[in-house]
Amino acid sequence: MTSPTPARRARVPGPPVARDAVALGPVRRGVQLVLGLLGYAWSMAMLLHASMGAMPWDVLSQGLVRTTGLSFGAVTGIVSVAVLAMWVPLRQRPGIGTVANAVVISVAIGPFLTAVAVLVPDPGTAARVALAVGGIVLNGVSTAAYIGVRLGPGPRDGLMTGLVARTGWSVRLVKTGIEVVVVLVGVLLGGTFGWATIAYALGVGPVVQATVRWRWLVPAGLADRAPRADRRNGSPRGAAGRGAARG
Repeated sequence: MTSPTPARRARVPGPPVARDAVALGPVRRGVQLVLGLLGYAWSMAMLLHASMGAMPWDVLSQGLVRTTGLSFGAVTGIVSVAVLAMWVPLRQRPGIGTVANAVVISVAIGPFLTAVAVLVPDPGTAARVALAVGGIVLNGVSTAAYIGVRLGPGPRDGLMTGLVARTGWSVRLVKTGIEVVVVLVGVLLGGTFGWATIAYALGVGPVVQATVRWRWLVPAGLADRAPRADRRNGSPRGAAGRGAARG
């Protein structure tokens, strides 16, 4: 009498995003994280130097710079720490990428602003438009590179996803609400709002959405899952497809 064949154990795959991100290897993930954040800081400098409207959070930072007299890097760091403090009641936990986001961008933005000013000392209208458009595109690519390593959200992104989780509101509503508030406060403090601010809000999402399809840059799990989650219910997972990177 033959013994019954043991039932084959069903394979339960791990989360595709986490598995694929780890498969990149720690060195690759670390390098991609830093390069993504440096690219993000450079895109900020391009938009700021164009003077045609900053990113929503940078409108606030500009206003604080003009109000306090502190450097842009110092203000960026202070705002990041203040936003991280808001994570506590939302029960959000930072990751390595969260800390790196706050530190790298705060340290790099000052030198990058100087470098862009040296490279393009007195931009005319065409050069300013090119800086603004190039900054938006670079920001989207850098955002995809940063979120692709899955080492923790940026401070501002964590605030957004924490509010979504606690309130049950959609990502679109929460993200828009936050950015409208920071832009209004920034403008009242003297920050620069312009067409590039609106172009960034409308354009960076599609750039991130296209870039997450680059499998050599972003793990396949994230590229495949994020857009579907976004279309289905506007959940925090869908935020990756629209890209609020430095958050």
